[in-house]
Amino acid sequence: MNISLLIMLLFLLLSLYLGVRARKGKQMSMEEWAVGGRNFGTIFIFLLIAGEVYTTFTFLGGSGWAYSKGSAAYYVIAYITLAYVFAYWLSPKIWSYATKNNLISQGDFYESKYKSPYLGVLVSVVGAIAMVPYIVLQYKGLGIIVSQASYQTISPAAASCIGALVVTIYVLISGIHGSAWTAVVKDFLILVVVIFIGIYLPFHYFGGVQPMFEAVQQTNPQMLILADEGLSVSWFISTVLMTSMGFYVLPTTFAVVLTAKGEKQLRKNTMTLSLYTLLLLFVFFVGFTAFMQIPGLQGPEGDLSLLKLSVQTFDPWFIGIIGAAGLLTALVPASVMLMSSSTGLARNLYKVFVPGATERQVSVASKLFLILLSGISFYFALTGGEALALLNIMSYSLVIQIAPSLFLSFMKNNFVTKYGAFAGIVAGEVMVIYINMTGTTMSTLLPAAPQFIKDINTGFVAVLVNIIVMSIVSVITSRAVVNRKEVNQLET
Repeated sequence: MNISLLIMLLFLLLSLYLGVRARKGKQMSMEEWAVGGRNFGTIFIFLLIAGEVYTTFTFLGGSGWAYSKGSAAYYVIAYITLAYVFAYWLSPKIWSYATKNNLISQGDFYESKYKSPYLGVLVSVVGAIAMVPYIVLQYKGLGIIVSQASYQTISPAAASCIGALVVTIYVLISGIHGSAWTAVVKDFLILVVVIFIGIYLPFHYFGGVQPMFEAVQQTNPQMLILADEGLSVSWFISTVLMTSMGFYVLPTTFAVVLTAKGEKQLRKNTMTLSLYTLLLLFVFFVGFTAFMQIPGLQGPEGDLSLLKLSVQTFDPWFIGIIGAAGLLTALVPASVMLMSSSTGLARNLYKVFVPGATERQVSVASKLFLILLSGISFYFALTGGEALALLNIMSYSLVIQIAPSLFLSFMKNNFVTKYGAFAGIVAGEVMVIYINMTGTTMSTLLPAAPQFIKDINTGFVAVLVNIIVMSIVSVITSRAVVNRKEVNQLET
């Protein structure tokens, strides 16, 4: 065992210890396991939401896209910052309504708002399906990080398997508390590592950040501007809008919001997390440096750029620190994803079809769902070959379909009916699945359209289909309800 692998193993054991110990002194009711008894303060909320932002995508996908796609990678900073603007107004409303009505899952929220248990079922199933690509991203990224940082001493598959087992164990035992305590170590480590390598590598190879960009400009100036076709301005805008609207309807972020003590903690976090987003710039600096120093990585290989450049530059002991930081960026978000998705399935799928289930039976069901989701995600992590950034976008394309009915539910006179919300979500999801299975783009849908139309993110198009179907069905069913009431009044 080399020193790099030993360091990563020590941090893995530390995360398992903290995750399991987090249960100490707590009676693990369903509410305590899923939302921490609604008692988390500003720091834990910050760490958990940051944990959902700064994942293996921060380490690998962000630098990988800077390496492979250039300035298109900046969509990540744009969408996260815009998401916090939405969150300043949205998250306190979600927290307030959920607390007043004692809701602990995303499906509970929709069920309560639209008075439809089956809408709660649909939202929970959609949320779980949407989380699978994201959990796959974490397991896949973890395998890449540990394998590369250990100098291939351990295979990506073995590393992913060990990581999946660790995160599954401590979430089963401690729930959201385990995620919160491992996030403490993770956020400190990633802050130090990313800032250091983001500054050191450009200075080491070019003498600074500006000379690094000047070198990229001379070699390939197209890297520093958005393309005229494909990843163009219209792609950038539509993707930023889609992902920013979807961020706070992710089951994970929804779950973290429900753990807060109050609205004040949520608003304070949206302000501070916007500044924390600047951390991603240092990841991009590494990607651009790698583009100059280790050219030739193709497709998904671009996700290896940060690790390959680091191995080329640093001693093995520091590679172990980098690997440990990357390891934790997988464990923390994966734990919240598994916990929030399994809670929704237990509360809003199992309990709907087994209405007499006790809280203990629902708790057991949620843990069985957690094991199932972890196993499915691990399987796809071994067999899938997509680049990490594409998995990230696919997750958002799926989950954003529940956003329109969420936003409209806070209107004073919400015109959306439960039937309209249901139909809209289904239509949007069918569109996303069709697009991904067939490889459909706007170019194939509208071959005669102007280029800026062809480049619009197809996930955004699915949202428009969702809204149209939702509106039409809501108008029809609301009229049907009115007519039925009038008939009943005449009969009486």
